[in-house]
Amino acid sequence: QVQLVESGGGLVQAGDSLRLSCAASGRTFSTYPVGWFRRAPGKEREFVSVISSSGISTYYADSVKGRFTVSRDNFKNTVYLQMNSLKPEDTAVYYCAVSRRASVLTRALSDFGSWGQGTQVTVSS
Repeated sequence: QVQLVESGGGLVQAGDSLRLSCAASGRTFSTYPVGWFRRAPGKEREFVSVISSSGISTYYADSVKGRFTVSRDNFKNTVYLQMNSLKPEDTAVYYCAVSRRASVLTRALSDFGSWGQGTQVTVSS
């Protein structure tokens, strides 16, 4: 079982940047896609981004496309989410998760197994 720990969240102003990290333990981490999700207050958890096991392929929600960039360093067992031009509507708890589907990039929550505990991102206007 892979264990994930997110970090890098915080309180920033609109227009600022943050970089989230998702550190994993477990030897199978590098062979599966990893996704980022978020849950805003009073809303359901939603998809943000996913990256393939190699890091070559990525996919983003329309709401963050052009502002967020996902990357991974399999030697460090870490996935990153660079968030630029943050908006108040980006305020949420951000989670990373490992996909159960090794060869398919998916945005469905049900396709993801191991989840981290989340890191809070708050963007003030």
